[in-house]
Amino acid sequence: MTMQSSTSTNSTINTIRKDREFRQVYKYSKSMANKLLIIYIMPNQSESNRVGLTVSKKVGKSVVRSRVKRLMKESFRLNHHRIKSGYDIVFVARVGCNEATYQEIESAMLHLLKKMKLYK
Repeated sequence: MTMQSSTSTNSTINTIRKDREFRQVYKYSKSMANKLLIIYIMPNQSESNRVGLTVSKKVGKSVVRSRVKRLMKESFRLNHHRIKSGYDIVFVARVGCNEATYQEIESAMLHLLKKMKLYK
């Protein structure tokens, strides 16, 4: 899923889509977690970041999972220009996300990015 950025540069956010790409990130990455999200990061030998978002069925039914994924995607989109380049980043939603607000999810995402020293 390619998203247009709201910045004037019209850059796109590259996403991780294939199962084997997700598995590679899970296998060879560093990870960290907080109450709402888990982050996996792996250097990707390119000038840009790729992001993958995962929400399991444990979080809730499809409407809830879609809402959580939309909130995660929007949070990343609004902050991606402040993230160091050259990484594959996967965010996994934990069960607590099903009742979380946008502000809580954004705060959790930024917290993990800062802990992994990816936030500029």
